Amino acid sequence: MSQGLLSQILSFDSFGRISEQYIYQSALSFFIACFLSIVSIPIIINTSNLLNLTAKPEFRSSHDTDTPTLGGIAIFFSTLIPFFLWPHAKEMQDTNLATLLMVGLLMLFFLGIKDDILALDSLKKLLVQILATLSLVVLGDFKVDYLFGIFGWYSISDWISIPLTVFIFISLINSINLIDGIDGLAGGISLIVSVVYGVWFLLNDQHTFALLAFSLAGALLGFLRFNFSRTSKIFMGDTGSLVVGFLLSFFTISFLRYNVAHLGEPQAFFNAPIVAMVILIVPIFDTLRVFIVRIINGKSPFIADRNHMHHLLIDNGLSHFCASAVLWGLTLANIILFFVFHGNISNTLSLC
Repeated sequence: MSQGLLSQILSFDSFGRISEQYIYQSALSFFIACFLSIVSIPIIINTSNLLNLTAKPEFRSSHDTDTPTLGGIAIFFSTLIPFFLWPHAKEMQDTNLATLLMVGLLMLFFLGIKDDILALDSLKKLLVQILATLSLVVLGDFKVDYLFGIFGWYSISDWISIPLTVFIFISLINSINLIDGIDGLAGGISLIVSVVYGVWFLLNDQHTFALLAFSLAGALLGFLRFNFSRTSKIFMGDTGSLVVGFLLSFFTISFLRYNVAHLGEPQAFFNAPIVAMVILIVPIFDTLRVFIVRIINGKSPFIADRNHMHHLLIDNGLSHFCASAVLWGLTLANIILFFVFHGNISNTLSLC
């Protein structure tokens, strides 16, 4: 039974087992993605300003000037270019996952661009998200079909696993979109999650997944440099939140599937679903809390308001950076505290 992610990360023996080739490739992917993001975003900002492709301030906005919203274009290409510099390892080749992942990403990329420019209907966006997810889940057989004993459930049929996997994808994609309300929050949380997954993938010989995670992390770091800028600000927009949310969902399902395949082995988590929820605690908790509050108040859970955690922090006087830093710190503290105090608690008890 695994001693947990924290002990794996702190183990010098674990790092010693990683091939230097993959460490170099991961580091290089990170820095190339960061560089591409930094050099491409000024071009996108200038083009957006020339074509008037900017977000106007409204009642929920945390900005007071017109701001370009197409930062997701830079995140998308800055992630994929360094990822495709290297040959795909067997974990991507066996089921053609790389191709199917790109199909879903491209669908969401173009959906995001159209929505950032024209503001699409929410139902149309949801349908495209479901279609993009199904292309990966059904054609790639990429699904959660084991529940690790949560409430007594273990192996589940396709009739349950496919809708469940789609639900996980759609929930995470939209939770990233919902926390993208202030400077640095969605980008910073996604950066932390990408690095955590990237390190774990490296430690467990999932090299292709690790390269993709570090490429995303580098692209997000480059984006954050401009997201916090006073003179060259840009938002990731729906293009960014959809792409980033889809990739984080992909990492999460990959993490769960690996632990199912290696259940009982020392490196595997017996409580993998809880670990994933801990890593993604801020978007998951904030989305659940906002939906519950809206329902209690007799409102539709899908009607936008200013009840998100980041809005509350901003309304209580914190700057964008400080509010984001609080929630970054909450993510890191939650991960560390979970493995220190609750790493061996069962899935069902953790949920209760």
